This record gives sequence, structure tokens and C-alpha cells, in this order.
Amino acid sequence: MTPTPGRPMAGRTVLVTGGTGGIGGATAAGLAALGARVGVVGRDRARAEGAAARLRASGGEVDVFIADLSAQREVRRLADEALAAYPRLDVLVNNVGGYWARRHATEDGLERTFAVNHLTPFLLTNLLLPRLRESAPARVVTVSSGAQAMGRIDFDDLEGERGYRGQRAYNQSKLANVLFTYELARRLEGTGVTATVLHPGVVRTAFGQEDPGRWMAAMTRVARLFMKTPEEGARTSIHLASSPAVEGVTGQYFANERPKRSSKASYDRAAAARLWDASARLVHLTDDQGA
Repeated sequence: MTPTPGRPMAGRTVLVTGGTGGIGGATAAGLAALGARVGVVGRDRARAEGAAARLRASGGEVDVFIADLSAQREVRRLADEALAAYPRLDVLVNNVGGYWARRHATEDGLERTFAVNHLTPFLLTNLLLPRLRESAPARVVTVSSGAQAMGRIDFDDLEGERGYRGQRAYNQSKLANVLFTYELARRLEGTGVTATVLHPGVVRTAFGQEDPGRWMAAMTRVARLFMKTPEEGARTSIHLASSPAVEGVTGQYFANERPKRSSKASYDRAAAARLWDASARLVHLTDDQGA
């Protein structure tokens, strides 16, 4: 298939993590409406199949992948399944993320906020990079947050073992998204694969409901009246995944579909390289994998 004015993503394949609802669901729906074949990743089969059925009813071409992305074995299985299903992969949207007020350990023994919000996109992207390179021009789009501006990477306590606070862990993970994207863009220079990162805005979703803490729960109830809808929150992800206007644009942070300056800390190249190395060790990335 070739792109047409009404279906500019026709013939292209996109994988969206956390694609069964909220911003990810709206992103998947928007890209399917533009003609893309969309792989929706979720951890609950019934919810994922329901989301896919709704998109198919609207004419979308949708595949379902089931994985609990807090577990590295499942991230690796997802990558294997996606590589087997897709001879080409044009866009990876790293959308999955969460907030936990209390410290939780994953099955890998890692702190959950850092693992899901940062290590999952880091590992999945690296595992899928060979296919993305083969499919170039291709794009990696990672959903961060305006909270990155308050983040600090504590290399002496990346997983909050000495003292955990939900908001601090979240801020750190969102800054990590930006540092990862900038380092990825540098490593992919000249390959035809671009890497961008975005703030979707404050969006009305089920985000953080597993373990919100009293402060987050109270704030969310008040703020919901002023939050974006998921469809509004997905606009920048869709723009970065599909728009010809950002073809070749890499290593940039976006909000409201426009490039913005991210925090001063996010431009620290030494910190980005150090975070990359620490992340590679934590996910057991081998020398022949990734960028």
C-alpha cells in the first residue's frame, strides 16, 4: 500500500505500548485512522482485545500483544513476537508508564517506577532497533512528562532503596526518558531512525490508580476538571509518529506538537551516557544488542 491524502500512514506499521486505553489507546486509534497497521500492547487480554475490536469496527488494522512490561522476560518475549509478526516496523511508541506512591519491586527485583517508566522502553527499543534500522526511515517516540523538569538522576540510589518517595521516583524516571532519547538520537545518527520525546500534558486517565497515595488521589480529583482528554493528550504522540513535518527530526523534546526546551539536566551528555550504561547492566543488554 502507498500513502494517500486521507490515509498518510497506509502501508506503515506502528507498535504502541500501553495501547489499550488512556493516551496510548487514543494514540493507537489516531494512527489506525490514518491508515497504519497498529500493534496494541497491553497486559490484560480482555481489555486489549476489546480495544482492538473497537478499532477494527472503525476500519483499523490492529494486532494484539499481551505482556506485563514490568518483567524483563515479557519485554523480551514481546520483542520476539513483534519481530516475528512485522517484516518492517516504521514507528515504536513507548507510551507505557505509571506512578506508585509506595516502593514496589518487580519480579526482576527492581523498583517498579524506574523499571516500567525507563528500563522497559530502554530495553524494548534496543531489542527492536535492528528492525527499525531495516525499515528506515523509522521513528522512536517516547512519552515523558513535564515532571522531567523536576527530576534528578540519583546514580547512587537509582531504585530508591535508601529512601523512596513516589513523586521523586516518577520525576527521575521521566527525566530518564529524555536523557535516553537524546543519547539514542546521538547513537542513531545517520541510520535514518529518529528519536523524539514528549510531554502529553496533564491528561484525564486512570494513571496512577494502582497505588496513588492520598496526596495524588486528592490532587487528581480536583485537577480532573482541568485535564486534557486522552484524545487531546495523544495529539503530540500522533504528530511525532506520523507527520511529514517532523521527518528527520531527532533528539528533541515536544509539547503541544511543538519543540520545546527540556530541563537543563536533560542536556548533560555525561549523565546520559552514564545512565545508558547503568540501564544496559540492569536489563542485561549484551554488546551485540541495541545501539
